[in-house]
Amino acid sequence: MLQILVIDDDLVMQMILKNTLQGYGYKVIVGKNGQEGILLAQQHQPALIVCDWMMPEIDGLEVCRQIRLEPKLSSTFFILLTSKGAVEDKVRALDNGADDFLSKPIDKTELLASVRAGLRIYQLNQDLQQQKQLLEAEIAEASDYIKSLLPKALEGSVNIFAEFIPSSQLGGDCYDFYWLDSDHLAIYLLDTSGHGIGAALLSISILNLLRSQSFGKDAFYKPSTILTELNRAFQMSQHNGRYFTMWYGVFNRSQRKLTYANAGHPHGILLSGDPQSPQIQKLPSLDMPLGFFPAIHYMSSEISIPLDSKLYIFSDGIFEVHQDNGKKWGTIKFFDFLISKFSKGEEVNADQVLQQIRVTTPQANFDDDVSLLTIDFL
Repeated sequence: MLQILVIDDDLVMQMILKNTLQGYGYKVIVGKNGQEGILLAQQHQPALIVCDWMMPEIDGLEVCRQIRLEPKLSSTFFILLTSKGAVEDKVRALDNGADDFLSKPIDKTELLASVRAGLRIYQLNQDLQQQKQLLEAEIAEASDYIKSLLPKALEGSVNIFAEFIPSSQLGGDCYDFYWLDSDHLAIYLLDTSGHGIGAALLSISILNLLRSQSFGKDAFYKPSTILTELNRAFQMSQHNGRYFTMWYGVFNRSQRKLTYANAGHPHGILLSGDPQSPQIQKLPSLDMPLGFFPAIHYMSSEISIPLDSKLYIFSDGIFEVHQDNGKKWGTIKFFDFLISKFSKGEEVNADQVLQQIRVTTPQANFDDDVSLLTIDFL
């Protein structure tokens, strides 16, 4: 049964309130002053509190403020009783966390109506909290499922390390990398628009389609063909207005050539050469995101890959991380961090970048998915 806590220093008012509420079947506990009331609230976590304003030492307004600081009591309905009748007093009470305000002398009918309304609101809040917890559990389960679909690290003549941190809202990042044959390595990363289950489902659909090689095996050697076919298959008009960005590349090991296509995705960064004078090459976004217009034909570019170079491919969530000062990390600081580490001859793999992000930001959870691939061409 839901409990009601009465807090009043007046013995007569305690008895009136307790007997009235118990007479209508409510379970009532009584606090004789503000301090005792706060302790009882912490112990019993009542659904509703009826508290007098004017009490010695700790008045009802301070009781209300302290109750509102307790996370476990955040949904407790708080009724403040007082002989104060001025509008500004009511405003003060409501501004300090009171949910309702009853003037003395207390009318029994008004008290009971306020209690019934308060308990309804409390129950609604409890139901909403349960739904929220259920949704969070489902999102966590969905995040784990997406993680299970993503590839592990690849080691050999090309090393690929990947990190994926799903956002609190579940985003639409997805990536994959695998050898098409003994000489050609396919690498891609995509990011669907929006957040939530819809964005995640779209990214999984794209991942599954690519893994099924529905476009024919030869198409996967041609980044421009893959993007063009995906654009036709996933028009935003047929997917609830969702579009996606994507970077897709194929590395030819024997020729040390990388052919890539980019549909609105953040450009990759290739670092090579002597750490004292590093060569920095940005692989720009060549075309618009996928899903807007079905007739677009995407283009590919080709670059040579020097020995011992490192390529970074990432989603835009990495730029949107907030720092202690409230500003976003941004592309410039991210690039400066990579170049600084490379110039010192230090290894900068995906997990190290994310460690730096954790140091930079006070956020426990990110607003968007963060995905990062580091590709070492040995």
